[in-house]
Amino acid sequence: MHIMFEPTGSINGLQQAITAMLADHKPASLCLFACDANHFTPQNVDPILKTISRPVFGGVFPAIIHGPQKLETGTLVLGLEDSVDYQIVPGLSKPDIDYEQLIDDKFCSAAPVPTMLTFVDGLAQRIGSFIEALFNVFGLDLNYIGGGAGSLSLESKPCLFTNQGLIGDAALLAPLNRKSGVGVCHGWQSISGPYRVTESDRNVIKTLNWQPAFEVYRQAVEPHARRNFDETDFFDIAKAYPFGIAKMEAERVVRDPLMLGDQNTLICVGEVPEGSFVDILNSQPDDLIDAAGKALARSRNAYGDTRDNTIGLFIDCISRVLFLGTRFEEEIAAVHGEDRPLIGACTIGEIANSGNDYLEFFNKTSVVAILEDQ
Repeated sequence: MHIMFEPTGSINGLQQAITAMLADHKPASLCLFACDANHFTPQNVDPILKTISRPVFGGVFPAIIHGPQKLETGTLVLGLEDSVDYQIVPGLSKPDIDYEQLIDDKFCSAAPVPTMLTFVDGLAQRIGSFIEALFNVFGLDLNYIGGGAGSLSLESKPCLFTNQGLIGDAALLAPLNRKSGVGVCHGWQSISGPYRVTESDRNVIKTLNWQPAFEVYRQAVEPHARRNFDETDFFDIAKAYPFGIAKMEAERVVRDPLMLGDQNTLICVGEVPEGSFVDILNSQPDDLIDAAGKALARSRNAYGDTRDNTIGLFIDCISRVLFLGTRFEEEIAAVHGEDRPLIGACTIGEIANSGNDYLEFFNKTSVVAILEDQ
């Protein structure tokens, strides 16, 4: 893989970087990780994407990672030796789409691969249903790595790069014929619960234990945080108090409550199934940084011998960045200590399989992959 970082975040800079990558390295495919602050739109970026003769895919994220740095402006242009036959799954918020049938149709004649890069519009409403369908089609015969694209402003807009242009409310599935090892860890612990999700609608929690969700949440969080939601922006407190969905014999799956909805409901990143049990979680910076190191160790163990020709891919939640503040550099350092290039993105939700566990859409979680470099 050839890695080029374009620092300006401008349209001219993107055009020049892509032209240079194609001329100098002649990759079979391009993958783009761009920052939301670049202000890429279909109007200004589609004329570039539609003229690229090779497959091009990727996403726009709140921030990207290059080596030891988190960057909020610029674009990573990745030249791959793989000719990636990626597929678009549209309508990631539509209630009537059968994603399993759609995925099966798109990959019915595809040869099996060891790794699937998976990017979604992080603000779509049926990501959980899509992930479940993806698992039902492919199982755990391959590794998955990816996350949610989009803006920290929570404004829904096109955020996925394709040869057709910049698109939204969709998913990209990019099969890679590369060995990989994936590690997942989050470092959050329960402070209250469990609570039964007695009513929910996709990513909206309506009631917990038959009580309005926000009232239950605030009764647990305000005494622990020693802060009052009536006097503080909701997410300024909630970023430190996610939900954890209980999973049998596995680490809890974290869900970020992003904002209040109507009638004391809580709007989350990703679906929260009705009937599931959730705890309210909290953590300390040292625990999160330690968890990122554990994710690296698990990816190393899954990959095996990592001494030669590998690349690190770090998919980390943007809400961990907000929680850690200036200490986020320590989290990057925890996964960048080895002699290999590191690239990545700060995402709105993370996608991975954790060893032999089910494929999941995570929040507030560190996902580290070691990829074979061809």
